[in-house]
Amino acid sequence: MGVDSGLPDFRGHEGFWNAYPGLRQANINFQDIASPDTFRNDPRLAWGFYGHRLKLYRDTEPHQGFAILREIAQEMQHGAYVYTSNVDGQFQKAGFSPFKVVECHGSIHQLQCVNACTKDIWPSIDFFPEVDIAHCRLLNNLPHCPGCGGVSRPNLLMFGDCDWMDARSREQQANLDAWLLKVKRLVIIELGAGTALPWVRHFGEFQDGFMIRINPKESQLPAKRRGIGLTMTALDALKQIREAWWELG
Repeated sequence: MGVDSGLPDFRGHEGFWNAYPGLRQANINFQDIASPDTFRNDPRLAWGFYGHRLKLYRDTEPHQGFAILREIAQEMQHGAYVYTSNVDGQFQKAGFSPFKVVECHGSIHQLQCVNACTKDIWPSIDFFPEVDIAHCRLLNNLPHCPGCGGVSRPNLLMFGDCDWMDARSREQQANLDAWLLKVKRLVIIELGAGTALPWVRHFGEFQDGFMIRINPKESQLPAKRRGIGLTMTALDALKQIREAWWELG
C-alpha cells in the first residue's frame, strides 16, 4: 500500500539495499538491522535506519487510494476496519479513525524501553532524528527511556524480538474482534500482503467473507476461497474498484 505513496519496498535484499546503500556497503541485511540486538549493540546504527524511516513516514502524504477506501467505507453499514502489518501510521494520517486500525506489528510512532524495564510505551512525537544517510547513523541525541534512562526503541515487532510490548496491538485486535461480530456481509480488500511474511495474508483468508486480493505478483487465492485476485498495484486496483462502485450506483 505504501509503495504507491513513494515509500520503499523492502522485499528481497536488493529492494532494501537500494533504499539503504550504506547498509549494502556494510553487508547488513533487513533481518540484521531490524533486530533488538542492534539497538543494544549499536543504537546509532539502529536509529539511523529507524530514524530515517520515522522521518520518511512523517513527511510522506498518503496516496489517493486511501481516500478511495474511505469513500467506500462510508457507504457501509458498519464502516470499515483496517488490519495492517505496516508500522508507518499512513492509514491514520489519511483520516482513518485510530480506533478502527489494528497495527499487528506495532507502530514506529510509539517507543518503548530497549531493556524492557517497563511495559509502558510513549509517543515518539518529541524525537526528531537527524541521520547520516550515507552511513545510516543517527547524528543527534538518542531517545531515552523515561524510566531507567536507557535507550528507547520503536514499539514494533522486530526479528527475534522477545521484548516487544504488544499490549496496544492486542487491545486493537480485541476491538476488531468485537466489530467483526456485528458484521453480517464482510468484504475483505487485501492490499499487497505477500507470502514472505504472510501474517496479514493468513488473517484475511481466515475471515468468512468475500476477498478481493490485490497484489502485483502474488494475487492467487487458495483453492475454493470465495473472492477474486487482481494482479495490479494497490492504487490502480482501487481506482478501478471505485469506478465499478459508481457504475453500480
